[in-house]
Amino acid sequence: MKNFHLGGVKLSLGETEDQLAGKVSSALDINPDEIKSLEIVRKSIDARRNRPPQFVYVLRIALSQDSKHSHVHDKNIHLLEIESKTPIPNVSTITPPHLPVVIIGSGPAGLFAAYILAARGVPSIIVERGKAVGRRIIDVENFWHKGILDLQSNVYFGEGGAGTFSDGKLTHRSQNPYSSWVKKIMIEMGAPPEIATDTKPHIGTDKLREVLIHLRRKLTAMGCRFEFNAQVTDFVINHKTITGVVVNEKEKVKTRNVILAIGQNADDTYRKLHECGIKVQAKPFAMGLRIEHRQELINAMQYGKWYDHPQLPPAEYFVKAALKDVDRSIYTFCMCFGGAVIACTSSPGSLITNGMSHYRRSGKFANSAVVVNVRVDDFCVSGHPLDGLTFRQLWEQKAFLAGGGHYRAPAQKTTDFMLGRKSSLLGETSFLPGTETVALNEVIPDFVARSLLQGLREFNKKMFGFITEESHLIGVETRTSSPVRICRENDGQSSNVRGIYPCGEGAGYAGGIISSALDGIKAAQHLIEHLARPV
Repeated sequence: MKNFHLGGVKLSLGETEDQLAGKVSSALDINPDEIKSLEIVRKSIDARRNRPPQFVYVLRIALSQDSKHSHVHDKNIHLLEIESKTPIPNVSTITPPHLPVVIIGSGPAGLFAAYILAARGVPSIIVERGKAVGRRIIDVENFWHKGILDLQSNVYFGEGGAGTFSDGKLTHRSQNPYSSWVKKIMIEMGAPPEIATDTKPHIGTDKLREVLIHLRRKLTAMGCRFEFNAQVTDFVINHKTITGVVVNEKEKVKTRNVILAIGQNADDTYRKLHECGIKVQAKPFAMGLRIEHRQELINAMQYGKWYDHPQLPPAEYFVKAALKDVDRSIYTFCMCFGGAVIACTSSPGSLITNGMSHYRRSGKFANSAVVVNVRVDDFCVSGHPLDGLTFRQLWEQKAFLAGGGHYRAPAQKTTDFMLGRKSSLLGETSFLPGTETVALNEVIPDFVARSLLQGLREFNKKMFGFITEESHLIGVETRTSSPVRICRENDGQSSNVRGIYPCGEGAGYAGGIISSALDGIKAAQHLIEHLARPV
């Protein structure tokens, strides 16, 4: 058979995927029965407000050997190179070390590091300070509805990491060939099959929780051991080599190999790492506010007069601008369409916002972080590598107090923020446990407030109606990425302590579910290379 990839195959509103074969046969000028198989490789939406939205496909097709097609007859459809099959990480077994490998953190970096190790015959102990996902959901609901914060089981800590209570986005910039394999494993664990083909795939927080349970069972069957309610409180280091970790301030676990996949929210662990002499450094991040609109308004902005067509999913956006006057950049981040703004924290007296969506994205609101770049010299006044933690906590505490001290969020109508006046009355928002009207320029740094004022005007030029009386700004958004990097060398190990493999978002080398999983895979591969070397 003859195999091809075809890009640019389009379906209009009202057409169905059953018509793809007809589109292909017409483009290649062949009989439909010459098409032996047709598979969707990628699917996206071309939505421009001045013309009807279209669904755009990349297809993998196989034609009969005697097919007489000569070239593509539709100028909008093009042949693409056949991509190699999804690469699979090496699964040949190696001799496991005498002492167990300890993985700190059960987010995507830790879980996929464990998967790679177990596939090579090296089971691990996964220690997680929070709880398993079932109990964790109850604790988070108690926080949102009753204001009861569990310091070890919350939106940040627990099985799956911070991504468990998110949109479950699987977009990433990396061209790493293992990204398709990560999605394949997720599908096997119960994720929606379309994450393999959608240009901007997502799982949704509801589906992701199910995936985590299946993945835990899979890893347990492969020989891994999960320890929940198990916080690593100290590191035992001898002669610049890790020799053990202390769990819950009492239990010492001997090990020569630690995969450090802590996530970016464990400030106490960052401070312990620095105290133990493990090299860390300050890094830039971004901060700002969440903006929330009615989803219907975003649909109308993006789809034009076709916004209510039943075939169209909730619309999304990504907007950015370079602000020359203030020498800053501003951009939207973690856009959650059909979702909600949620309260997050892992320490009392602070308030942080994030966005969350379920798989169907059926909520009536759309929200996104609107953030401004924060440079190291904006916060690193003392030269201490952990100054970024202190800086973001300062504004998180201001937000908590401004909201009234009960985890209600400070909020303001977008139009009032632009005019520099406190909102007399707020409209409906998705935020739980609720909002308080506040002048938001008081709970963010001055350079962020000034940048937001300029940037939102630029956004409104690109998406007219973005600034509206019905939209709200909710504060604060500070956890876009870590302000700390745990330094590592080319072999994946800590720059100054052997046997520690920092990875993922908390190490400062990834952002989001897929990139964190890929970095966890990389850490596991480095560890395996080290184990495989002759003594």
